[in-house]
Amino acid sequence: MKIGIAQDGKSVSAHFGHCESYAIFELNDGALARQDDLLSPGHEPGRLPAFLAEHGVEVVIAGGMGPRAVELFHMNGIEVFLGVSGEIEAVAAAYAAGNLAAGESTCTHGEEEHENCEEGSN
Repeated sequence: MKIGIAQDGKSVSAHFGHCESYAIFELNDGALARQDDLLSPGHEPGRLPAFLAEHGVEVVIAGGMGPRAVELFHMNGIEVFLGVSGEIEAVAAAYAAGNLAAGESTCTHGEEEHENCEEGSN
């Protein structure tokens, strides 16, 4: 199973669609291995769910994203964990151990910007 974590530096990005890149991990029989990161193709409506699905990602982890983006990920067969923060390696290890708790999305833009979240641009 491939896991994609939205990252800014060494930490989980607060906003999935605006992150620098995606840390990719392979989880097989409890063994977690870091893969090459994927640079973000940019913040284009609806593109990120398909982009990560094309790379075999089955789970995405981020601080936040809009509800339309969550819906698009689910339509691509990708599970979403939101409200996550912390260092990338620790978050991946917590997920692999079954100890990662999802929280509330950190997508807290103003109304105009939030419309972009609703369009799946995250």
